Amino acid sequence: MTQLSSASSASSSEVASSSEVASATLPSRLHHNAYVTRDQEATRAFYEDLIGLPLIATWKESDELFGAVRTYCHTFYGLGDGSALAFFQFADPEDQKQFGPEMPHSPFQHIALKVTEEVQNAIAERLRTAGWRPDETYVLEHGYCRSLYTSDPNGLLLEFTHDAPGIHESDADRRRTAHTDLASWLKGEHTSNNTYR
Repeated sequence: MTQLSSASSASSSEVASSSEVASATLPSRLHHNAYVTRDQEATRAFYEDLIGLPLIATWKESDELFGAVRTYCHTFYGLGDGSALAFFQFADPEDQKQFGPEMPHSPFQHIALKVTEEVQNAIAERLRTAGWRPDETYVLEHGYCRSLYTSDPNGLLLEFTHDAPGIHESDADRRRTAHTDLASWLKGEHTSNNTYR
């Protein structure tokens, strides 16, 4: 029993030192993700009133950028780790057209936010009560997580993800085989490795 315990603590210290190295050499977290909105107030009402992300900063700016003076409003909505989702809206319709073109809709282009089961359920209930885009709001069970999807007023797809029990073991497995899994996919071996579905 003592040997098992010491082996376990050795393994834990290796993981800890590996994590410390990673946090010293990798970006620490997302600072913000930016998107162009057509309507700052509709965006605020969705993110702050419906989803629950507080508006934490509004920058009103005018600067020479990319060959011309651009005047815009830049808003930030806070997440629990100190990062944010950010949105630009331009005063000049031509700037708005140039920097905020319509993107093709795709469920594979989205922002995924980690949530607890309680937060996911609360967001789902607020969306349902508000009648928010029922055709664009749905849940997918990925096996390793359960995801609630909806789109914001700009058509940006959001995913609110609650990890499944045992996710730490699953993450460790995927981390260990990430390079060999990618290499085999690129060579044409497309058998699913998601044993949770």
